[in-house]
Amino acid sequence: MTIIRQETKTRMSRIVKHNGVIYLCGQVCKDASLGIEEQTYSMLEKVDELLDQAGSDKKHILSATIYIKDMSDFSKMNNIWDNWIPEGFAPARACVEAAMARNALLIEISVIAAEI
Repeated sequence: MTIIRQETKTRMSRIVKHNGVIYLCGQVCKDASLGIEEQTYSMLEKVDELLDQAGSDKKHILSATIYIKDMSDFSKMNNIWDNWIPEGFAPARACVEAAMARNALLIEISVIAAEI
């Protein structure tokens, strides 16, 4: 089977496709000066864009791993998530507290999805 890499840089590819499965690199918000709700919304918009580019959508997400800087923001993040993910299409998901690559970042997500 062929592995397709899109938007490949030195360290990573933004999208990797193999055997009908799409892997997205970690996604963060567009503006790290914003609060957790805005960062979460912006991050999920980027996921939507990449999934569309890769030939999928949020109804086909298999797994999501969320990295959150502070678990006190968990419920605020979940409010955005719950409104974003279509009812009946919740993927397998993990959420862990983690240090971020940049101090201003509050959240990051890694997604695995099926091609449609």
